[in-house]
Amino acid sequence: MERTKLKQVRRERRKKRVRKHIHGTAEMPRLSVFRSLKHIYAQLIDDDRGVTLVSASTQSPELKGTYGGNKAAAAKVGKLLGEKALAKGISRAAFDRNGFRFHGRVKALADAAREAGMKI
Repeated sequence: MERTKLKQVRRERRKKRVRKHIHGTAEMPRLSVFRSLKHIYAQLIDDDRGVTLVSASTQSPELKGTYGGNKAAAAKVGKLLGEKALAKGISRAAFDRNGFRFHGRVKALADAAREAGMKI
C-alpha cells in the first residue's frame, strides 16, 4: 500500500473511533473540522436531524482571498465560526477532530472558537 493511501486509512480508523463517542444534538452540536493542504473547514452539525447549523471555512465570503494553510487562517475560521454560532444561540459544542491530531491548525481553530465565547 502506498504511503498516502496508508495515511488516509489510518485517519479513517481514528475518525471512526472518535465518532463512536461523539454525537451532536440541537443543544450541543458536533463541531467537525476538516483540513486540507490549502484550506480548513469547520461546521456545527446536529446529528439527530442530520443538518449543518453553522459553517465557516477559509473559502467563506468573509475570509475569501486569504491563504488557508496556516494557523493564523485557522484561528480566523474558529473566530468566525464562534461568532456565527453565538448569533444563532449556540454556545456549547462537542469537538470532533475528524481523525486529525489535536495540534497546529486544528488546535488553533478550537482555541479561537473558545475565545469567541463557545464552550468546547
